[in-house]
Amino acid sequence: MVLNALDWIILVVFFVILLTIGFLASRNAGRSAKDFFLSGRNMPWWLLGVSMVATTFSCDTPNLVTDLVRQKGVAGNWAWWAFLLTGMLTVFVYAKLWRRSKVLTDLEFYEIRYSGRLAAFLRGFRAIYLGAFFNVMVIATVSLALIKIGAVMLHWSAGQTLIIASVVVLIYATIGGLRSILLTDFFQFGIAMTGAIGAAVILIRMPEVGGLEGLIHNKAVMPKLNLLPDFNDTNMILTLLILPLAVQWWSVWYPGAEPGGGGYIAQRMLSAKNERGAMGATLLFNTLHYALRPWPWILVALASLIIFPDIPSLQAAFPNIDPHIVKHDFAYPAMLSLLPNGFLGLVVASLIAAFMSTTASQLNWGSSYIANDFYRRFLNPKATEKQVVAAGRISTIVLMILAGIFALLLQNALQAFNILLQIGAGTGLIYILRWFWWRINAYTEITGMIVSFVIALYFQFVHPLTGLPEIATHWQLVIGVGVTTAAWLAVTLMTKPVEKEKLRSFYRLVHPGGPGWKKVIAEADAEGVELIPQEDRGWDVPTGILCILLGAFSIYFTLFATGYYIYENFVPAIILTFAASITIFLLTRAWRRLKMN
Repeated sequence: MVLNALDWIILVVFFVILLTIGFLASRNAGRSAKDFFLSGRNMPWWLLGVSMVATTFSCDTPNLVTDLVRQKGVAGNWAWWAFLLTGMLTVFVYAKLWRRSKVLTDLEFYEIRYSGRLAAFLRGFRAIYLGAFFNVMVIATVSLALIKIGAVMLHWSAGQTLIIASVVVLIYATIGGLRSILLTDFFQFGIAMTGAIGAAVILIRMPEVGGLEGLIHNKAVMPKLNLLPDFNDTNMILTLLILPLAVQWWSVWYPGAEPGGGGYIAQRMLSAKNERGAMGATLLFNTLHYALRPWPWILVALASLIIFPDIPSLQAAFPNIDPHIVKHDFAYPAMLSLLPNGFLGLVVASLIAAFMSTTASQLNWGSSYIANDFYRRFLNPKATEKQVVAAGRISTIVLMILAGIFALLLQNALQAFNILLQIGAGTGLIYILRWFWWRINAYTEITGMIVSFVIALYFQFVHPLTGLPEIATHWQLVIGVGVTTAAWLAVTLMTKPVEKEKLRSFYRLVHPGGPGWKKVIAEADAEGVELIPQEDRGWDVPTGILCILLGAFSIYFTLFATGYYIYENFVPAIILTFAASITIFLLTRAWRRLKMN
């Protein structure tokens, strides 16, 4: 595969458009931290929603989906489909709470919810832990996928690929801030979806595949088509369905699917004009993320089983590529190398767009932590707005360099996915409860963070050296969740609660409501202190839970209906389409009962 003149022209035009958008959006970006990191809190919901989905549409995502499909079939995607429940929780319960908090970054939450030096320490430590370490890990995962794409489609070395793509990202991310990223995300998402859908159509029509009919009836593909795991295989049901739906979605902190919202998702919600906009943006994100995007990647992954049935066949087809990075996820860029010239350039541009949208968002989000929650909070409390923006720009560059170095140490997307899940195992419930249970304190969060991290390090680096029997990844996750949850619950009950006045100020600000604040409200009433007016004390979380279930079912029904239409299995497809329509109707009725501005 060699790119011709037309392919290179498409790539050059793509880069020029990105840089032009970046420069046009840079006006006033450096005026204040709020403008640079939140675009002035006046962004439309649809642009924020598309930006969220563009950020999660990374060039490593189709590689991960390919890895899952080739090894575990289409049902393997339940490893991340289960996170839809987390997303719906954010939409209908937490989006409006975040918007009410009025913070610049979600780390400021610690000092409006907890008190004393420990709250300040937690904010500063998380700024480095998430903004630097965790953020570098995520960007490195994305960069690894770009390295593989560059090796196959551009014949570039790892260093050459990272340097060229990173320089363009840094230019528009550092000059334009979040506004630049939101606008370029909109453009990049269109390019990325066009490339993904077009690639699937062209590759399925290859003579070796035989079109859609030949694909779904191929002996190598048929065992992989099930949307649900084989119920006769206890291990598959446990690892792909039961554990993700029963444990993983609420217990694990994962970028883009944080229980209770967080990270760049919270950043987008905080950038909305109002609570309604924050909810609308997050709902649009989850709909596009789960119901629209997966099928083009799944189809290419299935077709790859015909063209490259195993890893040796991939290695034989690409003998000049380092065999250490030729894993199952390599099959996606390998398939794209078979595309015709002209469209090939568009697909390469779409994959680079996916890399840039994710990386730019991660950089802006991570640098907001370092600049606002570490530099301004601890190093230079008297920093001017321009100094904070400058600190953000410098940290953006440093984060990109560190991520590029770490990317060279990883081997495949699934490896990184499992590491990230394990690091966050057991902490998710903290982020759900801290809004609705007054007893959660800073010790709770510190304990959960430290214990989950230590357990992840043990399973990743120590356990393999002990000579003890190997522990499956899913049991590592369960152990991590159990031990971490027990640890932070014990510490919570053994330590002092947050100061009374801090709890009251937090309640006045966000109005969380619910039985978890009953003690705080009762004490305030006994002292003659009104936290919020009596008429505002209603709790609409039960309605929110109903919306969560209706929203999740409507998206799952849509996702599976699409699959059955593709499989030409029309009876279940029509039934699921009808079910999706009913749940969407009921959702719109229930949503109107939620309180929001």
